Amino acid sequence: MKELKKYFLLPVEPEMVYAALTREATIQLWTGAHATMQAEVGTEFSMWDDDIVGKILELDPGKKIVQAWYFGEEEDSIVTIVLHPHKKGTSIEVRQTGIPDEHFENIEEGWDEVYMASLIDFFDEEV
Repeated sequence: MKELKKYFLLPVEPEMVYAALTREATIQLWTGAHATMQAEVGTEFSMWDDDIVGKILELDPGKKIVQAWYFGEEEDSIVTIVLHPHKKGTSIEVRQTGIPDEHFENIEEGWDEVYMASLIDFFDEEV
């Protein structure tokens, strides 16, 4: 199992980023795909037509999201997204633990080229 840590910058306030990551309708806008999401601890979610599925473990509105992502392994991969106010908007710290070795390269590429790229494009169009 591997661990990943990345940082991204978005030109909007942390509350807007948090809303984009936790509201079903907004997720569908920036991903362009079906999603199910309720911003409640203990609920399961899916994004990108079930390419990402998991459970919400912790929520701190405007500041932090912790999710378990399912890979069909014994242990879930834990994704922690921390939102930091930044003079240019929001600094996003992403930490993902428990990544199966065989999925690491795709996960790392996915964060850069799909997940965050889609979110960045969405907010660039909104600003």
